[in-house]
Amino acid sequence: MSQLKHFLIMWLVVALSACATVDFDYPKAESTAVLNTDATHFGKLLATQRDAHPDMAGFYVLTDGIEALAARLLLAERAEQAIDAQYYLITDDMIGLVFIGALLEAADRGVRVRLLLDDIQTQGYDAGMAALDSHPNFEVRIFNPFGQRGSRAGSITDFSRVNRRMHNKSFTVDNQVTLIGGRNIAAEYFAARGDVNFSDVDVLSIGESVGDVSAMFDTYWNHRAAAPVPAFAKMPDDPAAALELLRGRIADAFETATASPYAAAIEDSFLELIEGSTDAFTWAPYQLVYDSPDKSDKKLATDAASITTPLAKAISAAQSEVIIVSPYFVPLKSGVAFLSELAARGVDVSVVTNSLAATNHSIVHSGYAPYRKPLLENGVKLYEVRPDSVVSGTERSGIELDRGGGGAAIATLHTKAFAVDRQHVFIGSFNWDPRSVDINTELGVIIESASLAGSSVDRVRQNLPTTAYEVVLNDKGKVRWIDNAGDQPVVLDKEPQTSFWRRFSAGFYRILPIKGQL
Repeated sequence: MSQLKHFLIMWLVVALSACATVDFDYPKAESTAVLNTDATHFGKLLATQRDAHPDMAGFYVLTDGIEALAARLLLAERAEQAIDAQYYLITDDMIGLVFIGALLEAADRGVRVRLLLDDIQTQGYDAGMAALDSHPNFEVRIFNPFGQRGSRAGSITDFSRVNRRMHNKSFTVDNQVTLIGGRNIAAEYFAARGDVNFSDVDVLSIGESVGDVSAMFDTYWNHRAAAPVPAFAKMPDDPAAALELLRGRIADAFETATASPYAAAIEDSFLELIEGSTDAFTWAPYQLVYDSPDKSDKKLATDAASITTPLAKAISAAQSEVIIVSPYFVPLKSGVAFLSELAARGVDVSVVTNSLAATNHSIVHSGYAPYRKPLLENGVKLYEVRPDSVVSGTERSGIELDRGGGGAAIATLHTKAFAVDRQHVFIGSFNWDPRSVDINTELGVIIESASLAGSSVDRVRQNLPTTAYEVVLNDKGKVRWIDNAGDQPVVLDKEPQTSFWRRFSAGFYRILPIKGQL
């Protein structure tokens, strides 16, 4: 699910929207992270490691979708005092319900749960959110909610506000362990769909970084834009009854999950994580980077602290190599100039993004495509992910993949990362597009680790021949794609694995004056 969905819908139906308001002054109690958690399960488990690495953080990268879900479920199961969850979207599917069920079980045990959710995909969820919020240990806040609850459009006079979304993703337990990265909560992020799955990455972290993530969460949670459910939602007459209905749906989702082969894969990953050693963490200096929640207010956004400042600084310092992985890559002229300058001074610059066949949003591809030629002309290397590449986790999920049509289940790149000189690696929610730069709030971490950065680059480069097309210019300056998956390279003169209509649609989108919104 792209952050573009709300934008497209708003422009289609905005003229029909009625005015509605959100009570941003609705009373809410300020709360902060629980600090005294050393006696919890994770506090005791991690104490020795944490004490041995002062002012540093331990990192464990999660590239496998099944392992990523197992980590979240394990953390929720072992929580004793607090869970703080912050997401762009949680989908009403099996994975979303299982995840909410894990939070609800923790709340039933007495764990304080704070769920901060963007409003991009909550249409029809008001009763469920109110039901969760009625639990004495479960509080829900929605960031920058739409006034219209039956439509995602909002009024035309409110567009500049509702256009700004919270794209952050974080999951923190007992202020001892945190998980951040690119994954939202939906089946496609955890290798649980037969038609499309997203290749993504999270990083599990312990040590000093956890307090930084908790402080970030508190800043967002207590911000004026984080509205309690009654401030905007149509409340159910009987929240307790609504909660029981939700529990029934969660139970059905658990039953469905348990009855599927996918459950066995989750259990295997769950046990591996339980039995795993904390020595699996790589300890390193780091910098947590994120936008101020003030970015959600157009009047405050110009002066708000921006994630782009530390990201640009990290990449500008490159001496030999930069590799960027971004599913939605719309560099604009300024981005072309920035990357071209790096290449001009001898830095090997590579960008990995979605091909037209792999992207879940052709309109984003239309914003990227015009910049391929100037990037290539200036020495930047481009690679576009294939729709038939293997998403980690699908090979053992037990989910039957739909191999009709193009011959394989669609694989979509959703990872947002970059590495600099094999010394620094960034993992987070930031896309290289105008929306991440100027409109949405984002979160990530820059890790100063040669081992993590080096292994990340090696993994990408080793997989490129089979997972991506190399984009080049021929001797006439025309864009071409090289398929290196076979015994011999094959040069293609059209967007690989696409129909005429898909190519035509992407070309048509280019004439729309919306690049600044992509």
